[in-house]
Amino acid sequence: MKYCQGMNEVVKRRRQYDATSRQTRSAATRQRIIDAARDLILEGGYRATTIAAIAARAEVNSDSVYALVGRKPVVLRELIEQALSGTDHAVAGEDRAHIRAMREENDPAKKLAIYARGTCQVHQRLAPLFLALRDASSTEPEAQQVWQEISERRATNMRRLVKDLRDSGGLRRGLSIEESADIVWATNSPELYVLLVGERGWPVKRFEKWLAESWCRLLLQ
Repeated sequence: MKYCQGMNEVVKRRRQYDATSRQTRSAATRQRIIDAARDLILEGGYRATTIAAIAARAEVNSDSVYALVGRKPVVLRELIEQALSGTDHAVAGEDRAHIRAMREENDPAKKLAIYARGTCQVHQRLAPLFLALRDASSTEPEAQQVWQEISERRATNMRRLVKDLRDSGGLRRGLSIEESADIVWATNSPELYVLLVGERGWPVKRFEKWLAESWCRLLLQ
């Protein structure tokens, strides 16, 4: 009886080990697919990137792309989530490191400086992908849905940020939450980052400094 119980435990541990190994391999393959999609989209654009091309670059078959990630708009959404989070998985806006640092800071100007730094770090990863999504959303309904979801979430996060400024006593009198949030939403956009850093050649640090100073002038008392 003890021998049988011992063998059952060995079999159970082996199954658990095998299951864990399969999950690890699947996660690694999934990330390889996502990395391949990022490279292809940045090289040739969203429309020119096919599931077959992603599969070939990742050295898997197309069925694996659909099974582990999904259709092309879902792949792009995952790319954007990772770019926003700076990790291989989505992180809620309020849980990102620079947002937590902002909440812990009491000085409104310093809050905005932290946010400007975090925005630039995100845009270095996000901006080309965000513009690819915007481009795709003009012709593909699924991409348009992803674009709307991301845009609405950005607007919601801007309102949270502005409420934090207001609660710390920094928001300029006469500015509503909605107007202030719109100012931040427009000025921290990937489009503006690409215009000034990508096209006009501003160093990232210059853009960060300009962004923080602009927000202080526009939003604070």
